[in-house]
Amino acid sequence: MNLNDFEKTSFTGLYISKISHKTFGKKYITRFQLSNKRYLKVLGYTIADKLDDKSAYYLMQRYKTSLSSATKISTPKKKIKKIPSSHEEENKIMKSLLKDYKTIDPFALEKGIQKIFDNEEMKQYQIELIKLQTHLDKTKKKMIILFEGRDASGKGGAIRKITRYMNSRHYRVVALGKPTETQKNQWFFQKYIEHFPTGGEIVLFDRSWYNRAMVEPVFGFCTKEQHEIFMEDVTGFENDLVRQDIILIKLYFSVSKDEQLQRFDSRKEDPLKQWKLSEVDLQAQDLWDEFSHRKYEMLRRTNSKPAPWNIVRSDNKHKSRIEAVKVILNSIDYEDKNHALDYAPNEEYNISVQKELSRMRKKKDY
Repeated sequence: MNLNDFEKTSFTGLYISKISHKTFGKKYITRFQLSNKRYLKVLGYTIADKLDDKSAYYLMQRYKTSLSSATKISTPKKKIKKIPSSHEEENKIMKSLLKDYKTIDPFALEKGIQKIFDNEEMKQYQIELIKLQTHLDKTKKKMIILFEGRDASGKGGAIRKITRYMNSRHYRVVALGKPTETQKNQWFFQKYIEHFPTGGEIVLFDRSWYNRAMVEPVFGFCTKEQHEIFMEDVTGFENDLVRQDIILIKLYFSVSKDEQLQRFDSRKEDPLKQWKLSEVDLQAQDLWDEFSHRKYEMLRRTNSKPAPWNIVRSDNKHKSRIEAVKVILNSIDYEDKNHALDYAPNEEYNISVQKELSRMRKKKDY
């Protein structure tokens, strides 16, 4: 093992490899001295570990603790500083809330606590979504929201957060499977039109007619002619929908190649997520460049003023969901809007089509 291949992290004694392995990602090692002995150990480095700096640090701490226990290292007693009573009370409250927290993996505990904060932030926006839904019902307005993006980009999770507290009588989630023989002989858009909203309703498409822009041509599910006809006709089709007073929102969830791989690995290892893994998923990484080309052409040719694309970078699931909700809430004025909330796009996660295209011209990591 050549230490020149590693660099320091923000944690003392923890190092990360400079080069990422195509399957396992970056390797972590810990190097420290304990009881006049030097130790060097590789941390994790299997597909199942999916380490980052924090989780590798926890592994390092566990390793050091195991060494201390095994060698019965004695450490000089330090003078304990008395904690003020207010801190003692805070500690009691935290311990009563966390219960037997020592039995839980620290990394899992930290993720769980962060989820609580994320849920509390999201709730404020979910309240606004209910107000928007009430307004649509009252005015009989129709809304269509398209959720597009590569496999494992976070579309399904975003839909679940958006609809979590909505009135189920006034929204529908549509996720169409393979076309039937009848649908194959219909006008391409016809199978989608059948699911369009009535007055006061929201329809959320988990993938949409843009399958023909990316997935179908990559896997050969349509001819070159069919693909080109779609690319020429789709903006006119969408402009007609907007002229018919339908609120059309197009969301593209942009996930990085490394994050997509981590999510696929998670699906392989987690029994609760294995049902999500499909044959198409297994090919997504190998076909990354082909999908990037199709994505670039789709965004370039189908972005229009009446029906623009909204690009949401989705490596951070919570941030991307907040930004997606903001796009929806900003699409229409509704009654009793909470103006104390921040509706401005976070430019780190919610970016313009022009910026995304510029980025893709430079490097194909999104």
